[in-house]
Amino acid sequence: MKAFTVVKGIAAPMDLANVDTDMIIPKQFLKSIKRSGFGPNLFDALRYLDEGQPGQDTSNRPLNPEFPLNFARYKGAQVLLARDNFGCGSSREHAPWALEDYGFRCVIAPSFADIFFNNCFKNGLLPIVLDAQIVDRLFQAMYAQEGYELTIDLPAQQIITPAGEKIGFDVGEFSKHCLINGLDDIGLTLKDEADIHTFEKRWQQQAPWLFEALN
Repeated sequence: MKAFTVVKGIAAPMDLANVDTDMIIPKQFLKSIKRSGFGPNLFDALRYLDEGQPGQDTSNRPLNPEFPLNFARYKGAQVLLARDNFGCGSSREHAPWALEDYGFRCVIAPSFADIFFNNCFKNGLLPIVLDAQIVDRLFQAMYAQEGYELTIDLPAQQIITPAGEKIGFDVGEFSKHCLINGLDDIGLTLKDEADIHTFEKRWQQQAPWLFEALN
Protein backbone atom coordinates (compact mmCIF):
# COMPACT_ATOMS: atom_id res chain seq x y z
CA MET A 1 0.00 0.00 0.00
CA LYS A 2 1.25 3.50 -0.86
CA ALA A 3 2.35 5.44 2.22
CA PHE A 4 0.72 8.76 3.04
CA THR A 5 2.67 11.51 4.80
CA VAL A 6 2.24 14.96 3.20
CA VAL A 7 0.25 15.40 -0.01
CA LYS A 8 -0.18 18.67 -1.87
CA GLY A 9 -2.63 18.58 -4.71
CA ILE A 10 -5.46 20.20 -6.62
CA ALA A 11 -8.88 19.86 -5.01
CA ALA A 12 -11.86 18.73 -7.12
CA PRO A 13 -15.56 18.76 -6.21
CA MET A 14 -18.16 16.04 -5.78
CA ASP A 15 -20.83 18.50 -4.76
CA LEU A 16 -23.59 16.01 -3.93
CA ALA A 17 -24.79 14.50 -0.68
CA ASN A 18 -25.31 10.75 -0.25
CA VAL A 19 -22.94 9.69 -3.03
CA ASP A 20 -23.14 5.90 -2.82
CA THR A 21 -20.59 3.29 -3.80
CA ASP A 22 -22.52 2.33 -6.95
CA MET A 23 -22.14 5.93 -8.09
CA ILE A 24 -18.42 5.80 -7.26
CA ILE A 25 -17.87 2.54 -9.19
CA PRO A 26 -20.95 0.94 -10.83
CA LYS A 27 -21.78 -2.72 -10.21
CA GLN A 28 -20.78 -3.98 -13.68
CA PHE A 29 -17.13 -3.26 -12.87
CA LEU A 30 -17.00 -5.45 -9.75
CA LYS A 31 -15.94 -8.63 -11.56
CA SER A 32 -12.24 -7.89 -11.10
CA ILE A 33 -10.47 -8.08 -7.73
CA LYS A 34 -7.07 -6.83 -8.95
CA ARG A 35 -7.37 -3.50 -7.04
CA SER A 36 -6.14 -1.67 -10.13
CA GLY A 37 -7.57 -0.46 -13.42
CA PHE A 38 -10.73 1.07 -11.94
CA GLY A 39 -9.69 4.72 -12.29
CA PRO A 40 -11.07 5.20 -15.83
CA ASN A 41 -14.49 4.08 -14.57
CA LEU A 42 -14.63 6.20 -11.42
CA PHE A 43 -18.05 7.94 -11.31
CA ASP A 44 -18.70 6.24 -14.65
CA ALA A 45 -22.42 7.05 -14.96
CA LEU A 46 -21.76 10.73 -14.25
CA ARG A 47 -18.52 11.03 -16.17
CA TYR A 48 -19.65 9.60 -19.53
CA LEU A 49 -22.75 9.99 -21.65
CA ASP A 50 -23.00 6.29 -22.51
CA GLU A 51 -23.12 3.18 -20.32
CA GLY A 52 -19.71 1.74 -19.60
CA GLN A 53 -18.78 -1.92 -19.62
CA PRO A 54 -15.75 -3.82 -18.23
CA GLY A 55 -12.78 -3.89 -20.60
CA GLN A 56 -14.17 -1.08 -22.74
CA ASP A 57 -11.75 1.48 -24.19
CA THR A 58 -12.73 4.66 -22.36
CA SER A 59 -10.63 6.92 -24.61
CA ASN A 60 -13.36 6.97 -27.28
CA ARG A 61 -16.36 7.31 -24.97
CA PRO A 62 -18.37 10.56 -25.03
CA LEU A 63 -17.62 12.66 -21.95
CA ASN A 64 -20.25 14.52 -19.96
CA PRO A 65 -19.20 18.17 -20.41
CA GLU A 66 -20.98 19.18 -17.20
CA PHE A 67 -19.18 16.74 -14.89
CA PRO A 68 -16.40 18.51 -12.91
CA LEU A 69 -13.77 15.77 -13.27
CA ASN A 70 -13.93 16.36 -17.02
CA PHE A 71 -12.98 20.04 -16.56
CA ALA A 72 -9.38 20.93 -17.41
CA ARG A 73 -9.05 22.91 -14.15
CA TYR A 74 -9.41 19.73 -12.08
CA LYS A 75 -7.03 17.56 -14.09
CA GLY A 76 -4.64 15.64 -11.85
CA ALA A 77 -6.63 16.36 -8.69
CA GLN A 78 -5.53 14.45 -5.58
CA VAL A 79 -8.03 15.82 -3.07
CA LEU A 80 -11.78 15.28 -3.42
CA LEU A 81 -14.20 17.62 -1.64
CA ALA A 82 -17.49 15.89 -0.94
CA ARG A 83 -20.73 16.35 0.97
CA ASP A 84 -22.57 14.44 3.70
CA ASN A 85 -22.68 10.64 3.87
CA PHE A 86 -20.09 10.03 1.16
CA GLY A 87 -19.58 6.34 0.32
CA CYS A 88 -22.97 5.11 1.50
CA GLY A 89 -24.69 2.07 -0.02
CA SER A 90 -23.02 -1.31 -0.48
CA SER A 91 -19.75 -2.16 1.22
CA ARG A 92 -17.76 -2.74 -2.00
CA GLU A 93 -14.04 -2.17 -1.49
CA HIS A 94 -13.83 -1.35 -5.19
CA ALA A 95 -14.97 2.20 -4.31
CA PRO A 96 -11.73 3.26 -2.58
CA TRP A 97 -9.80 1.22 -5.17
CA ALA A 98 -11.33 3.35 -7.94
CA LEU A 99 -10.67 6.63 -6.15
CA GLU A 100 -7.06 5.70 -5.42
CA ASP A 101 -6.46 4.34 -8.93
CA TYR A 102 -7.77 7.60 -10.41
CA GLY A 103 -5.21 9.53 -8.38
CA PHE A 104 -7.07 10.73 -5.31
CA ARG A 105 -5.19 10.45 -2.03
CA CYS A 106 -7.66 12.20 0.25
CA VAL A 107 -11.43 12.73 0.51
CA ILE A 108 -12.80 15.53 2.70
CA ALA A 109 -16.45 15.47 3.74
CA PRO A 110 -18.72 16.31 6.70
CA SER A 111 -19.51 12.59 7.13
CA PHE A 112 -18.82 9.18 5.60
CA ALA A 113 -20.53 5.81 5.59
CA ASP A 114 -18.75 3.68 8.21
CA ILE A 115 -17.64 0.75 6.04
CA PHE A 116 -16.39 3.00 3.25
CA PHE A 117 -14.55 5.13 5.82
CA ASN A 118 -12.68 2.12 7.20
CA ASN A 119 -11.99 0.67 3.74
CA CYS A 120 -10.24 3.91 2.76
CA PHE A 121 -7.55 3.45 5.41
CA LYS A 122 -6.93 -0.11 4.23
CA ASN A 123 -6.22 1.14 0.71
CA GLY A 124 -3.99 4.18 1.16
CA LEU A 125 -6.78 6.75 0.99
CA LEU A 126 -7.23 9.32 3.78
CA PRO A 127 -10.84 10.22 4.63
CA ILE A 128 -11.09 13.46 6.62
CA VAL A 129 -14.22 14.51 8.50
CA LEU A 130 -14.69 18.26 8.91
CA ASP A 131 -17.55 20.42 10.08
CA ALA A 132 -20.03 21.08 7.26
CA GLN A 133 -19.44 24.84 7.45
CA ILE A 134 -15.68 24.37 6.97
CA VAL A 135 -16.26 22.02 4.03
CA ASP A 136 -18.63 24.56 2.50
CA ARG A 137 -15.97 27.25 2.89
CA LEU A 138 -13.43 25.03 1.12
CA PHE A 139 -15.90 24.45 -1.71
CA GLN A 140 -16.40 28.20 -2.14
CA ALA A 141 -12.65 28.89 -2.16
CA MET A 142 -12.04 26.06 -4.65
CA TYR A 143 -14.73 27.33 -7.05
CA ALA A 144 -13.33 30.86 -6.81
CA GLN A 145 -9.73 29.92 -7.58
CA GLU A 146 -8.65 27.75 -10.49
CA GLY A 147 -5.84 25.39 -9.55
CA TYR A 148 -6.87 25.53 -5.87
CA GLU A 149 -4.44 23.31 -3.98
CA LEU A 150 -4.63 21.88 -0.48
CA THR A 151 -1.74 20.45 1.49
CA ILE A 152 -2.69 17.47 3.64
CA ASP A 153 -0.14 16.93 6.41
CA LEU A 154 -1.05 13.64 8.06
CA PRO A 155 1.72 13.57 10.70
CA ALA A 156 0.67 17.05 11.89
CA GLN A 157 -3.03 16.31 11.23
CA GLN A 158 -3.50 19.58 9.39
CA ILE A 159 -4.95 20.82 6.12
CA ILE A 160 -3.16 23.91 4.80
CA THR A 161 -4.97 26.18 2.35
CA PRO A 162 -3.31 28.37 -0.31
CA ALA A 163 -3.88 31.34 2.04
CA GLY A 164 -1.87 29.61 4.76
CA GLU A 165 -4.83 28.74 6.98
CA LYS A 166 -4.29 25.56 8.98
CA ILE A 167 -7.29 23.34 9.64
CA GLY A 168 -6.84 20.51 12.12
CA PHE A 169 -8.52 17.14 11.74
CA ASP A 170 -8.89 13.99 13.82
CA VAL A 171 -7.64 10.55 12.85
CA GLY A 172 -7.26 7.37 14.88
CA GLU A 173 -3.71 6.63 16.00
CA PHE A 174 -3.71 3.11 14.56
CA SER A 175 -5.10 4.24 11.19
CA LYS A 176 -2.60 7.10 11.11
CA HIS A 177 0.28 4.71 11.83
CA CYS A 178 -0.81 2.35 9.05
CA LEU A 179 -1.16 5.12 6.45
CA ILE A 180 2.14 6.80 7.28
CA ASN A 181 3.95 3.46 7.04
CA GLY A 182 2.00 2.14 4.04
CA LEU A 183 0.64 -0.86 5.93
CA ASP A 184 -2.54 -2.60 4.86
CA ASP A 185 -3.80 -5.76 6.62
CA ILE A 186 -1.35 -7.96 4.72
CA GLY A 187 1.53 -5.60 5.46
CA LEU A 188 0.69 -5.63 9.16
CA THR A 189 0.69 -9.43 9.16
CA LEU A 190 4.02 -9.65 7.30
CA LYS A 191 5.69 -7.55 9.99
CA ASP A 192 5.51 -10.76 12.05
CA GLU A 193 6.68 -12.99 9.20
CA ALA A 194 9.68 -14.36 11.11
CA ASP A 195 7.53 -15.30 14.11
CA ILE A 196 4.95 -16.90 11.82
CA HIS A 197 7.63 -19.10 10.19
CA THR A 198 9.02 -20.06 13.63
CA PHE A 199 5.53 -21.04 14.78
CA GLU A 200 4.92 -23.12 11.66
CA LYS A 201 8.23 -24.98 11.99
CA ARG A 202 7.53 -25.79 15.64
CA TRP A 203 4.12 -27.21 14.81
CA GLN A 204 5.51 -29.18 11.87
CA GLN A 205 7.73 -30.95 14.39
CA GLN A 206 5.04 -31.37 17.05
CA ALA A 207 2.16 -32.36 14.78
CA PRO A 208 3.53 -33.31 11.32
CA TRP A 209 0.23 -34.94 10.30
CA LEU A 210 -1.38 -31.49 10.16
CA PHE A 211 0.96 -30.54 7.29
CA GLU A 212 0.74 -33.74 5.20
CA ALA A 213 -1.79 -32.19 2.82
CA LEU A 214 0.68 -29.38 2.06
CA ASN A 215 3.48 -31.71 0.92
